[in-house]
Amino acid sequence: MERESPLSPEGANPLLSLEGVGRRYGFRGPWVLHGVDLTVTSGALIRVEGANGTGKSTLLRVLAGIDAPTEGRIVGRPRTAYVPERFPAALPFTAAEYLTHLGAVHGLDRPAAVRAADEWLERFGAAEYARTPMAQLSKGSSQKVAVAQALLADPELLVLDEAWTGLDAEAREELERVVVERRAAGSAVVFVDHDPRRLAGVPDATYAVVGGALELSAGKGTGMPAAAVTGPCVLVEARGRGGTRVPPEAGKLAVSVEETGSGAHRFTVPETQSDTLLRALLGARPPWHVVSVGHVDDPTETRRPQPSAEQAVSPDPDDAPAALEVESS
Repeated sequence: MERESPLSPEGANPLLSLEGVGRRYGFRGPWVLHGVDLTVTSGALIRVEGANGTGKSTLLRVLAGIDAPTEGRIVGRPRTAYVPERFPAALPFTAAEYLTHLGAVHGLDRPAAVRAADEWLERFGAAEYARTPMAQLSKGSSQKVAVAQALLADPELLVLDEAWTGLDAEAREELERVVVERRAAGSAVVFVDHDPRRLAGVPDATYAVVGGALELSAGKGTGMPAAAVTGPCVLVEARGRGGTRVPPEAGKLAVSVEETGSGAHRFTVPETQSDTLLRALLGARPPWHVVSVGHVDDPTETRRPQPSAEQAVSPDPDDAPAALEVESS
């Protein structure tokens, strides 16, 4: 009989399932994981928590296919990319050579691999180190390469074990944006991070590894409540055509969605996800009209943002063409 995972959103496509999975090291070693059931579906964002030594990294290694289960089984093997907690930086390549090599391993031809390597190094602010030997990179620059290698070939499952550690502030924010983008593209992301504010309000579910077992501690839906979010948020007021439903991705990104009138809604979203929310609204069919955008320090506040002269506002949906021509700034 097939076991049911606590996270199985209706209509979502299962990518990978752990069924009664256990893992131990050595024939008589203690069980690190035992009886773990988990289904990872397309578009899911899952956070894994637990004290040091509880088996979080082992779980992620099993999900990524790095470790095989000692008991139980894994069903499905999507195209998977993994960022480990400790990346072996002393490799006999330059950063660009390493990424190009990994791109080929992932099935890209050489021109595509070179292009992807350059794009990801640029995006994470490491383009100037493209020709630097890996052994000479700082910890932060090495971590940027570690993240870039996982994103070269559009993985269907992205597994991140403390991937933000060592990154500078801009690169950390960029990785958060990438996670949201991968999810919007239908990929699943499973991550561990020591910062409780990381992607706060966004995960579909949060699991805790306790005594080798996996326990659902929050979620099964669209994330945590606004009260659980710390840090600045953005308040977006937008209007769709009469009877238009909130775009699903916009609903997932928002900490809260409040209907303020016929077709009008107010979205509260963590600042790092605001651009992605705007793209979701402007890219909807038909596109939504963005009325105003403003910042709010406390996500539980509901004060109304005021439109800014510098703010890029989309056209009214009643006047918009069938194909989207407006791009969020």
